Amino acid sequence: MSDLIEGTQTAVDDSSYLSLLAAVEAILFVAGEPVSAAQIASAVGQTESMVDAALSMLAEKYINSGLSLQKSRGRIQLTTSPEQAHAVEKFLGLDSYSKLSRAAIETLTIVCYRQPITRPAIDAIRGVNSDGVIRTLLNKGLVEEVGRDETPGRPVLYATTLEFLQHFGLTSIAEMPKFVQDDIHENGNRNGNGQLLKD
Repeated sequence: MSDLIEGTQTAVDDSSYLSLLAAVEAILFVAGEPVSAAQIASAVGQTESMVDAALSMLAEKYINSGLSLQKSRGRIQLTTSPEQAHAVEKFLGLDSYSKLSRAAIETLTIVCYRQPITRPAIDAIRGVNSDGVIRTLLNKGLVEEVGRDETPGRPVLYATTLEFLQHFGLTSIAEMPKFVQDDIHENGNRNGNGQLLKD
C-alpha cells in the first residue's frame, strides 16, 4: 500500500511520492538561483530527508538527458547537461567560454582543492601575486567570495561556484580527481616537477 523512502522513516504512497518529485522539479525549474533542500522542503511541506530522496531520484532521471542537477555547498540547481553545452550555446547565439590562461587554470585548481582559501594562501602556493587572476575568475563566475578568514586583516575566502561545475562538466565537487597531498607541500611549494597536480 505504501513505499518506504530510503533514508527516511516516512511511508508515502506512489502518487504522493510522484507528486513530491514533480513539485521539487518545478521549484528547481523556476528558481532563479541555486536553492537549498531546506528551502524546497519548506515550500512543499515535507522534511529535508524526503526532499533529499526526491533529489536523488531526479538526478538518476536526468542521467543521459538534456538536464542535470548540480550541487555545491548545500545548494542545488537545475541546469542543462554539460554534454549539450555546444548545442545550447549555438541556439542562443552565445560564444563559448574563452580559454583560460595557464595562470587562471593553476589558480582555479588551487581554489578547487583548498577551498575556502584566501588570496595570500593562493599567492604562497603559486609564488606570485594572484590579484589579477582572481579578478578574472570572479568576472567569469568560476569563483566567488564565501566569507572572511579569522586571521589578522580578515582576508576574503574564495571557493568555486556552480558555474565552475557546469564549465567543467561536473555535477558536484566530489567528482574532481583525488587530490594527492604530496603534490603541494605544506610550505606552499610545488613538487619537484613544478606541477600542482600529478598527471
